[in-house]
Amino acid sequence: MTRSITGTAVRETVPDSIIEMADEIELVDITAQDLRERLEEGNVYQGDRAAIASENFFQEPILNALRELALRYTAERVDRQLSSLRHGQTKSGVWQSGERLMVAVDTSPFSTQLVRWARRSASAQDAPWIAVHVMSASPLTPESQAQLDQNLALARELGGEVVLAQSENVPMALVQVAIEHNASQIIIGKPRGNRWRYLISGGDIIDRLLSLAGNINVNVIPPSEEHNKTKPWLVFEPPPASSFHEYSVALAMVAAISFAGLLILDKYYLTIGLFYLLGIVILSLKIGRWPVLFAGFLSAVTWEFLFIPPKFSFRINNTEDWALFVSLLIVAVVVGQLTARIRTQAQDEHNRERRATALFKLTSILSETENLDDALTKAQKQIDETFKAHSAIVFISSTDSKPEIHPASSAKLDNREQTVANWAHSHRRPAGRFTDTLPGSKGFFLPIMRHDVSFGALGVFVPENEILTLQQRDLLDSFTTQIAMVIERFHLRAASERERLLAESERLYRTLHECVSHELRTPLAVITGTIESLANAKDETSRQELSQEIREATQRLNRLVGNLLDQTRLESGALKPKLDWCDPRDLVNAAIKGSEDVLKHHPYEVHLPDDLPPILADFTLTEQAIGNLIVNSALHTPAGTHIYVTAGIDRDGTRAFFTIADDGPGFPQEMKDRLFKKFARGDAAKAGGLGLGLSIVRGFILAQGGDIAIGENPNGGAITTLFLPFQTPDKTVRHESL
Repeated sequence: MTRSITGTAVRETVPDSIIEMADEIELVDITAQDLRERLEEGNVYQGDRAAIASENFFQEPILNALRELALRYTAERVDRQLSSLRHGQTKSGVWQSGERLMVAVDTSPFSTQLVRWARRSASAQDAPWIAVHVMSASPLTPESQAQLDQNLALARELGGEVVLAQSENVPMALVQVAIEHNASQIIIGKPRGNRWRYLISGGDIIDRLLSLAGNINVNVIPPSEEHNKTKPWLVFEPPPASSFHEYSVALAMVAAISFAGLLILDKYYLTIGLFYLLGIVILSLKIGRWPVLFAGFLSAVTWEFLFIPPKFSFRINNTEDWALFVSLLIVAVVVGQLTARIRTQAQDEHNRERRATALFKLTSILSETENLDDALTKAQKQIDETFKAHSAIVFISSTDSKPEIHPASSAKLDNREQTVANWAHSHRRPAGRFTDTLPGSKGFFLPIMRHDVSFGALGVFVPENEILTLQQRDLLDSFTTQIAMVIERFHLRAASERERLLAESERLYRTLHECVSHELRTPLAVITGTIESLANAKDETSRQELSQEIREATQRLNRLVGNLLDQTRLESGALKPKLDWCDPRDLVNAAIKGSEDVLKHHPYEVHLPDDLPPILADFTLTEQAIGNLIVNSALHTPAGTHIYVTAGIDRDGTRAFFTIADDGPGFPQEMKDRLFKKFARGDAAKAGGLGLGLSIVRGFILAQGGDIAIGENPNGGAITTLFLPFQTPDKTVRHESL
């Protein structure tokens, strides 16, 4: 959004998820004019950069637009905090802290007009709005359910928040939702339905809503001519279809009670009537409302015909019989109604529990995954199990790019379905089946998006004879949000790792540039100056001394280049040790000979047992590792410091060791944790190295399956020990390479 305002990409940003996790956000506000004055005073940028910024990014219209964005974001965050604090507070009324609209939506096509009216009104007042549907215990027909889903989908598409409430008292539920969401206005359509229903239910819904609304404004919207078709006073609304099995159960129960009454309780017809009542109550626990009403009517008629005197006639002679007969009918109606309501509520609770459990399970699964592919695979499996359907996760890098289907997808997408997925991704809206956009598709596609950034789309393919209800689509929307959060999390982790690697690479580059440029120039300068002096030298002694200086500088330069090449081999993985039988004495002697140039000012002692057996090692790598440790001791200790070299086999007989010790100052305490890292040099280190010696030594030894340890000499100084695996030659197979 800022790029569309400024025309440039702002890189000094933090992820939205970091802002969401913040406990508190403080807005530091300043007018555009004051900010431009600070820019001119040089408090933001200096010199020419300030002038360029003033002509481009820091223009007053741009700054005002960005200021409005910051204020709006802060206000929305405060509004969300207010809604969270007020959730469940139904007695405190609405706080007139700002305009918020709420529109009541039902199964009528007229609700489409109400949703659009609410959207226009909210846009005119620059206010948020929500769409509320109050669910009752009465089941909806497929046509009504489809119309309701369409109305709420339209509300969500137009930017409204959809809220579902469960209650038999619609006005009370609307007021409670308005208070919880701090809605200052309720928008509702003028009733135009069955008048008998309003009389029976206790009055007009508008009157009851006005009496409960308190300080909430109620806007009653009349229907348009298209929808203004008042239903007649008397209208028959067919009941929802129940299964033939339920009617059969009701008939069997009435028949069983009647047969038992004829055989056992023929003379006690009042008792039989009570058994009929008991049968109706039992039936209400198992079957639906209309089969219960059928059982009640059939029980009353059967009881009156078979048992009430005079028998086998539809005639009742006394008041008690009339009372019991009417009671059967009333009990059947009341019990049937209550049973249907309780069963519907229980089913709703069960569905809500299932949705919450499925979402919790998905969240738990995604939080435990270590990589993105594993997370998406488990999410795909969870979606298929929850919705009993096939699904596909589609990644799309740009609008024009070809969709990339995740390998774990259980659904196959043809070109048409991929086009639908691309549309849902690019337009940030659902598409495909059950929507008005490309409804001929076999799948229902939701964009996988987080903070207006879409990563792709999720497609769900349910059987042709089934539909996705609004609650299921809401659950799918929650699933896509969780998937998007996981994708964002791994992207942020990858970006953080890239940033870390770039920072480390930059640091190493600077260190390498500084060290190498200095360490290369020093011996080259020595060689250049000595060669000039050599040309002017007249006696042989001077020539020999100058030649020795050139030789030492060349050895130093060769050691420097060799360390750089060795470090490159280690990091590239090109180092392959070649193991062979080696005499430890030869390894030590070769290392000392290669370090003679730095040992001329240091007395050294070598202690090697006479019975030291051969070991399996890479001669070149091991000799160079020992030599680097000797050079390290010589370079970082004062002249005259003793150096000690020992070798042997440990007490367990499983490792060979080489120890290089000195009686110098020892390792600096602050460097012990980073001794083996690249370019690690102490503050008091002498010139003449890059800090790669110990890093290379460790790499050479680890490549052969060994280890390295450092310690302190009891008499003062440093001790470094190299360990290599050891086995007696007669039990070891000769290897040409590792």
